[in-house]
Amino acid sequence: MADESSIFIGASRKPDDSYQKPEELLLKYGNRHGLITGATGTGKTVSLQVLAEGFSNAGVPVFAADIKGDLSGIAAMGEAKDFLVKRAEQVKLDPYEFQEFPVIFWDLFGEKGHPIRATVSEMGPLLLSRLMNLTDAQEGVMNIAFKIADEEGLLLLDMKDLQSLLANIADRADEISARYGNVTKPSVGAIQRTLLVLEQQGGNFFFGEPALNIADLMRTTRDGRGAVSVLAAEKLMMNPRLYATFLLWLMSELFEQLPEIGDPDKPKLVFFFDEAHLLFTDAPKALVDRVEQVVRLIRSKGVGVYFITQNPLDVPETVLAQLGNRVQHALRAYTPREQKAVRTAADTFRANPDFNCAEAITKLGTGEALISTLEEKGVPSVVQRTLVRPPASRLGPVTDAERARIIAESPVAGQYDKTVDRESAFELLQKRAADAAKAEQEAQQAEPVDSGRSRWTIPGFGDEPAPPPRTTGRPAPRPRVSNRQTVTEAAIKSVVRSVGSSVGRALVRGILGSLKKGF
Repeated sequence: MADESSIFIGASRKPDDSYQKPEELLLKYGNRHGLITGATGTGKTVSLQVLAEGFSNAGVPVFAADIKGDLSGIAAMGEAKDFLVKRAEQVKLDPYEFQEFPVIFWDLFGEKGHPIRATVSEMGPLLLSRLMNLTDAQEGVMNIAFKIADEEGLLLLDMKDLQSLLANIADRADEISARYGNVTKPSVGAIQRTLLVLEQQGGNFFFGEPALNIADLMRTTRDGRGAVSVLAAEKLMMNPRLYATFLLWLMSELFEQLPEIGDPDKPKLVFFFDEAHLLFTDAPKALVDRVEQVVRLIRSKGVGVYFITQNPLDVPETVLAQLGNRVQHALRAYTPREQKAVRTAADTFRANPDFNCAEAITKLGTGEALISTLEEKGVPSVVQRTLVRPPASRLGPVTDAERARIIAESPVAGQYDKTVDRESAFELLQKRAADAAKAEQEAQQAEPVDSGRSRWTIPGFGDEPAPPPRTTGRPAPRPRVSNRQTVTEAAIKSVVRSVGSSVGRALVRGILGSLKKGF
């Protein structure tokens, strides 16, 4: 039987078909990651449940995705069913005690658990582009958007923040293109349409505040057991890209926030990622490299990552090589690809001379598995054909009433249930646009109004508008004297001319007459 330094998984099968030797997972190698594979219905969920129970009892917090809802039963007391009691006797589990475990239910949509949220800034342009399946050009625009948000102090918290920022970038496309490269309105429009699709698929539930505090996934109870965080993923699986992006974001957050601790006596946290192939399906190389990097380095943070999938070929070889603890359930081998998967699985184990590993994989019964874990000095153990022990908690889902009670009594009850919408990019850009519109309106009102255009003036009577002031640096010219005459001036000048002409003629005649007389 296992002690406080290990987890009892089951008993290995001897050549005479008896089950006696216990198969254990050493806690000090629990952060060396693991893999649970097998066809549908072969017992993967039970193996996950047994390991999660073992880690919790050892004081290690656990996070697990519940794809079908069956794992929720870990929150309820087990029941003494005949086949479970028989299995306990076969593996010499004595006494077989039932337990209920401290569970916190989570749900990205907030329906079957506490909401899990992340801000757009925390997600980052790389993961967000992966989530939205953007082209290279569109991903470039997304990177520029995050750069501008940093420069201008715009918080990107929820989807409307990102949408408003992209709209602002489209309006300033010429200016931004001159600084960072080509930004086209069609590219921005394509991203906006993709954001709309993501919003309709539930992305608006995930992005926002309050964001998940990683410390809430690392809780322990007063009696020293680790809390089991169960993510309700039945609805989430309808959008597998969101599910995969969320898992990768969670690993990245842990990697960035947790301190280096080397190799502890037991892990600080263990993750079980069901349907792990979704992390890698159609993923660009940059993203696969990121997963490999996180898996390789997060071990030194005291975090163990266990992938659950049907086929070992679903996991890239670079990641597969990092997984030291392995539980292989039965595989079918009817097609060439299935036969290749069997050979791949068999080749990853340390051979056992007592049986042919490839043949055994196709003949395993339900609840049986080939198991190899890390022994002393981190060396893989010889693979053993093992009968997995029965779980101590309920085998099957909890009822809706039980789930509601557990959620209400949760240590994080009320902490994440209400959305917080503080001032961020959306509000700041709205305010900026309103200020610009107000300034433009004030500028228009300050312009002088030319009222003289609306009426007629009679030249010469002083009603002409003054000429506009000159704006050049040259001195203003002297005012020109107008040659125009008023009616009164013209009459007076005409009389003067008439009088002057008569007097002038008289004087001339008088002078000439005098001259004539003198001759």
